[in-house]
Formats: sequence, C-alpha cells, structure tokens
Amino acid sequence: MNDLLSQRPHRRRNALTGEWVTVSPQRAQRPWQGEESPASGSTGVTYDPDCYLCPGNTRASGHVNTPYTSPWAFDNDFPAVEADLDAGSEGVQATDPGEPSALFKSEPVAGRCRVLCYHPDHSKTLADMTEEEALAVVQLWASEVGTLRQSHQWVQVFENRGAMMGCSNAHPHGQIWAVDTLPNEGAKELAQQQAFYDAEQVALLEVYRAEEEQLAERVVIQQEHWTVLVPYWAMWPFETLLLPRRQIDHLDALTDSEQMSLAQVLTRLLRGYDALFDTSCPYTMGWHGAPGIAPAPHWQLHAHFYPPLLRSASVRKHMVGYEMLSEAQRDLTPEAAAERLRQTL
Repeated sequence: MNDLLSQRPHRRRNALTGEWVTVSPQRAQRPWQGEESPASGSTGVTYDPDCYLCPGNTRASGHVNTPYTSPWAFDNDFPAVEADLDAGSEGVQATDPGEPSALFKSEPVAGRCRVLCYHPDHSKTLADMTEEEALAVVQLWASEVGTLRQSHQWVQVFENRGAMMGCSNAHPHGQIWAVDTLPNEGAKELAQQQAFYDAEQVALLEVYRAEEEQLAERVVIQQEHWTVLVPYWAMWPFETLLLPRRQIDHLDALTDSEQMSLAQVLTRLLRGYDALFDTSCPYTMGWHGAPGIAPAPHWQLHAHFYPPLLRSASVRKHMVGYEMLSEAQRDLTPEAAAERLRQTL
C-alpha cells in the first residue's frame, strides 16, 4: 500500500456496495477512555437444562427439541417474518391508500425463519469443533439453502456469536431468514456486481480476489478452494471476507472437496479471531448467495465476518456519531489488521 495512505486520512470505495469508508490511521494512537465490556468466554457446560436449544429440552413455545446428535434445524418459534400473510394483506398497494401521499409507502413481506443448532454440546462453538464437526454445519447450510431458495428471493444464512453482538442464547447456533423480497444489502451488492459483469463479462469478486491474492498484503488465509482477506474497504477493525476460488452462485453448489476445505478454513479463521483477543471472539457473520434461482454468472458467493472488537477483548468499535450520520470510519488500516490476523494463524 502507498506509504502516504498508511499514515494519512483517506477514503476508500467499497466496490461491492458503491459506498465509501473513511480511514484515519493517525487516530489509532489515541488513548482510550470509552466503554469497556466484560470479555465473553465459553460456558464450559456441555448441557444446560434451562437452554432452549439443548437436545431434548422444551422451548419457550412448548415445543420439545429432538434429542439430536448432529446439526439440526427447526422453524423459529418467534419468526421475524411469516410464511402466510394475513388474508387482509393480500393485494395491498405499494402506497398505503390511508396515507396522504406516495411518501408513505409500504408492502407486505413473507418468508421463513429457521434456527440451526450447530452441535449438541452447549459449549462447543464453531472455533472449537473438529473439521468433521464443522463440515456437518457446512452441509446443513448447503442443504437448507438448496431447499429455501427454490421458493424465496433471498436466503440469508447468518450467525451472531456472543452477548456483545446481541446473541440471546449461548448454545452454538445460527439462523436463516428466507424472504420474498430483495433486502437493502442484497440490492446494493446486486447492482454493483451486475454492472461490473455487464461491462467486463466476468464476476466482480473473481477479479477482486485475484488482484488481492497477487498483492497479498490483505490476504489472511489462502487454500486450494478458499481465500480469506481483510477487504480493502473494511468498515469493522478486523472484518474479513471469505471467497471461493472459482465462481459459485450458492452454498448448495459447493463440491464435496470445497465443503471440506471450507470447514478447515472456518475453524482456522475463528480460532485466529479467538487467539487475537484471547477470548471467545464475538462476531456477526453471514453468507451472501445470488438472489433467486436463475443462473447468476455476475454473482460470487461470499461470506462476511464482522467482529466488533477494536483494541482488546473488552474494547469494541461503536458505529456512532459521524458513522451513523455521515459515513463509516475506521482507525486501524485494513493492511495492519490483516497482518495481525496472519500472526495468529
């Protein structure tokens, strides 16, 4: 990277969304007197009789979990969206006729919300799993996506890990929200990838990955089938982007060897995060596959990892002030973040 950029404030454009982020390397030296949160850690309990997700337990809804011994999924008892719209909402106009103008716009949304229990052991996160156990999670992701995308426009696989990220249950689990509309982030990524493909006849993230691999300064992990890097435009201090090394539309298109390689990369990366802060590192992660079911040569499957930690296990990055009102801003450069992550692997 240009030495001047490594020391001076500048902006970087996110090629995937078209948005910008302000980078302020000089601020990394400022003393910290803000909030410090207690570090999270493993419960060490393999079974919790009060946990709604442990095998055989009764959930708040009254449903009883199957005594599962491998990854298991079920419909969320308290879904954010529902499969069946109320009869009265069918045919609702985009503009609410009860409001005075087109500025008051709404539309119904339907979908399905799934909960994915990763492991029967209450204390075993993805970072703690063997490669075979992580592979079983990858296979469940692929199976769920393959089914849900047949009838939904957008299938969002995600995981919130740790109380700092708002996770309400410590049991290792993720979620899938499948909806009949294209949400904001999907729409932004689709517009940029489609425009690039129309102009170049190649997937944007395929070109980007190849260029990052050649530069190597932001690459964290590179294996036969997968590359992990800190994106040039990263907002969060230790954000990473996980990319396949061939063009793939969806998780259910992975080969057996790509699934196994993904399990290896996931456990390695997440252990690196834990080692970086000497804690069970909190994060939000999620997969972005192509919308709909039509072939999508313009779209590259990818996963985002957003850990909030900034300086230590107890100091997090807050998106407030200028970030909320103007534009995302970071102090640590993506290049410095990548180097620190590499040192943990």
